[in-house]
Amino acid sequence: MNTAAFPSWPDIAPTLIAVAAGRAPAETVITGGRLVNVHTREILDGWQVAIVAGRFAYIGPDASHCIGPDTQVIDAQGRYLIPGLCDGHMHIESGQLTPAEFAAAVIPHGTTTMFVDPHEIANVLGLRGVRLMHDEALLQPVNIYVQMPSCAPSAPGLETTGFEITPEDVAEAMTWPGIIGLGEMMNFPGVIHADPKMLAEIAATQRAGKTVGGHYAAPDLGPAFHAYVAGGPADDHEGTREEDAVARMRQGMRAMLRLGSAWYDVKTQITAVTEKGLDSRNMILCTDDCHSGTLVNDGHMNRVLRHAIDCGADPLVALQMATINTATHFGLERELGSIAPGRRADLIVTSDLRTLPIEQVFARGVLVAEQGRLQVTCPHLDWPEDVRQTVRLGKTLTADDFVITAPEGMTEVETRVIGVVENQAPTRALTARMPVTDGQIIADPARDIAQIALVERHRGTGGVVNALVSGFGYQGRMALASTVAHDSHHMIVVGTCRDQMALASNRLGELGGGVSLWRDGAELAHIALPVAGLMSDRPARDVAAQADALGRAMQDCGCSMNNAFMQHSLLALVVIPELRISDLGLVDVTRFERTGLFV
Repeated sequence: MNTAAFPSWPDIAPTLIAVAAGRAPAETVITGGRLVNVHTREILDGWQVAIVAGRFAYIGPDASHCIGPDTQVIDAQGRYLIPGLCDGHMHIESGQLTPAEFAAAVIPHGTTTMFVDPHEIANVLGLRGVRLMHDEALLQPVNIYVQMPSCAPSAPGLETTGFEITPEDVAEAMTWPGIIGLGEMMNFPGVIHADPKMLAEIAATQRAGKTVGGHYAAPDLGPAFHAYVAGGPADDHEGTREEDAVARMRQGMRAMLRLGSAWYDVKTQITAVTEKGLDSRNMILCTDDCHSGTLVNDGHMNRVLRHAIDCGADPLVALQMATINTATHFGLERELGSIAPGRRADLIVTSDLRTLPIEQVFARGVLVAEQGRLQVTCPHLDWPEDVRQTVRLGKTLTADDFVITAPEGMTEVETRVIGVVENQAPTRALTARMPVTDGQIIADPARDIAQIALVERHRGTGGVVNALVSGFGYQGRMALASTVAHDSHHMIVVGTCRDQMALASNRLGELGGGVSLWRDGAELAHIALPVAGLMSDRPARDVAAQADALGRAMQDCGCSMNNAFMQHSLLALVVIPELRISDLGLVDVTRFERTGLFV
């Protein structure tokens, strides 16, 4: 049953009332469980649950009056009944999967609701791409609410995207059935300086009565931060310190704490609740970005929930952060996020509240997963052929396209270097003295300095911007190219050898997008992502196997960083400090201005 066709509470209120009163039988009754009530933060032993038409009808100590001759009665055998888990902020494309395959991957982990921002595909295909994601999301057996992307480009004047999102686009999307609000407002300088376009997008969202997502990626909590909050964003997931979470909650925002494949921002912020004792109802757990390997091997929101508990959160408080807090934030407290009458019957059966084995998952009253195995089908769209042909290089690239020419007459130059930080989204703005050889700057693996290039891939201009990066530890003659390059999603290439950089880039032109790793003239690993150069419509397990092979190949090339591909994919994200690369050159994100390679 898809979201668009799912009956509203008022539509079936007579049925819910009849079942709760005992005048009509429930479809399903769950007995013998320990119900976790996230409204009161208590465990109610022996409470029973009656379900009809995909919603909870009766929640109480005895549902025997709801049982008829055809009612399915399930004995929970003393296990806990908890609400289905909600991810408050995430990007499906980061899983390198389409919405259908992403849903198939996370349902067995207990995720029954996702609030997704498809701004990756918006940068490649504009409003049409958002609509395709929205339409496939509506087909799924779980709840996928779409936030209309706000910033494509994320920083106007600092990058060029395949398409731009306009206030008119935002206003149109607010009329679609599955749109829940505005995606993260990454152009925080635009909001701070009252940019008319950004404010028009926020206004269109607020007029529709929907939630404005935030993204304030700066450590400054002074007047600039207060100006951003005054502009309307209602939440923020970019905090990395306890004071970030505190500041957001004190200003009436929800602090969203993320644990993604490479973002570990829960431990440093949850102390605002566990140690400072602030109100936990203003804190939400989310993933932001999880690649397919994490989903298959480690989990999704169940992983985040376990981690929050390991960081000292009371299990019931942490559970609120992944259920009712999220639902309330998006105005859906009466629709989901708890086991209570009228809500969608999204429920998990688990034998332990700390280790969280996900033994059974119900979504809209249907058993959708059991013991880690999917029990339902996740329908696909028929993705158009032109959506699979979005990598346009304009020419065959050669090693000459990746040459960095030094200023004339110099034998040594001081250069800017992008410094990658493990498990963090921000980079560091480093400098290095580099020797000049035959008038050129070359990578220096001995000092962990590789070359980075951004290759334009939307319009086939043949443009290549070259710079330097440190932190990956690559050795030998290698290169890694990817069309997953947040947020403009041109092609990012990191390598120690210009020949290999050309080979890897051209390979992605052949594949129609994805990731390709080369060493000594041979491809070691690749992931084919033909849908907008961002996603595969293959099952998550297949994509994860390719991702695992890529990870091993990256290690073979000298990279020991945790989830290094996530760091690679963000090197063009020109709204997170300190130093990034775009199709227009290097970007100093502390000042939001372009800067040169040479100091």
